[in-house]
Amino acid sequence: MNAPRRLVALFCCAVAAAFLLVVADARRAVAQEGARAAQEAEPWWCVMRGKPCDLVDHAAAGNCPQCGMALQSRSAVIALQAAQAAKQKTVGVVLYPGFELLDACGPLEMWGNVAELRLVTVSQRSGRVNSIQGVALVADHSFADCPELDLLMVPGGMGTLKELENEAFLAFLRERSERAELTTSVCSGSALLAKAGLLDGRKATSNKLWFDLAVKQSGAVEWVYEARWVDDGEFVTSSGVSAGMDMALHVIERLYGKARAEQVAAWTEYQWHRDPSVDPFAKKR
Repeated sequence: MNAPRRLVALFCCAVAAAFLLVVADARRAVAQEGARAAQEAEPWWCVMRGKPCDLVDHAAAGNCPQCGMALQSRSAVIALQAAQAAKQKTVGVVLYPGFELLDACGPLEMWGNVAELRLVTVSQRSGRVNSIQGVALVADHSFADCPELDLLMVPGGMGTLKELENEAFLAFLRERSERAELTTSVCSGSALLAKAGLLDGRKATSNKLWFDLAVKQSGAVEWVYEARWVDDGEFVTSSGVSAGMDMALHVIERLYGKARAEQVAAWTEYQWHRDPSVDPFAKKR
């Protein structure tokens, strides 16, 4: 090929390449514009839609009027919820006749506002279980059909006295605590953990009015009297009743960060006692 023809060929190739680049850029721009238009056509949702925020479709971007978090497109929220569901941890609250109502319901309220946590209730037999206050909760599972639990929580209450002599109950705690990532308790629930031998060699606390009962269950536990809650690795025990909510928020902070725990405290309008060493009830004994 002589020089003029070679130059013409090169010129044609350059023009063709430039044309293809223009076409590709145009297609990309059209796709981006389509995606933008589709996103604008979507309603905007709060990432906490339904948990605890209302199921509201917002017309434009902005902040959720309930929790203040930035709104996202519906598709983005659905993708986020799917990702959270894929890595859910199962929390099992162990009920028994005569449990203290707030011991169970306080942590359930806090953990129930965390999408990554799936809550189940379990008892020796499934069905209604009466609290010491007379209000019943429903156990989703019996000991026999309880699913795998990542977190285990044992409430306290007057019914503790009977369960201290219930070997089936203690055996369930031993078996499931060994397989769980974290075992927690509220109030005299720590007495049950101690009786099962699970707290030996660890630090723990309990309700101040029931403290002596807890101590009697094991002399191998380092009992901490003045503590709102005690975190000893795989075990987190709390003081009495309302302290369970502080402990539950601490567990959220430990698993998902301080900001998530603060969000849940704000949503529930709860004044979180953040310092586990500050226990005003220890001084009233």
